[in-house]
Amino acid sequence: MGENLSAEMKKCVMIVAPHTSAWDFVYGAGAKLLLNLDVKFLMKKEVFRWPLKNMFLRLGGVPVDRSKNQGLTEAMIEYIKTHERAAIVYPAEGTRRRVTKWRKGFYYAALGANVPIVLSYIDFKEKKAGIGPSFMPSGDITRDFEIIRNFYRNITPCKPENFALPE
Repeated sequence: MGENLSAEMKKCVMIVAPHTSAWDFVYGAGAKLLLNLDVKFLMKKEVFRWPLKNMFLRLGGVPVDRSKNQGLTEAMIEYIKTHERAAIVYPAEGTRRRVTKWRKGFYYAALGANVPIVLSYIDFKEKKAGIGPSFMPSGDITRDFEIIRNFYRNITPCKPENFALPE
């Protein structure tokens, strides 16, 4: 896919890694603006409070009410299916701590909505952020996670001690 989210790709799930520092959001927001990406990110509705509410909304935040017996994955699938354009950003690790088991909701959302997974990154060693390749999830999560591991293998996080490739 190269370094730009193509205009013809109207729907996708975009993962961002490594996610090891609170600075990742700041740099990611800057990359979103510099690359002129029309992307959304889902967050629990509780964080959409003053003083951050308007900033999150302007950056593409979509509040999710998780108390409605609807998980985040199902909310992502529903959002993608009901919008003409839907590029959803998801921090695959789910936390800034070191984890070897990445969240799989992004994978099942892309599979359930029948959209590609786009690999994006913030590389602190190279001082750049960008968009890498995309692929359609095959349903073989082991094989598909190998694609993800291979892509992120050479990306340097802000805090290397907090990063591990997914199992």
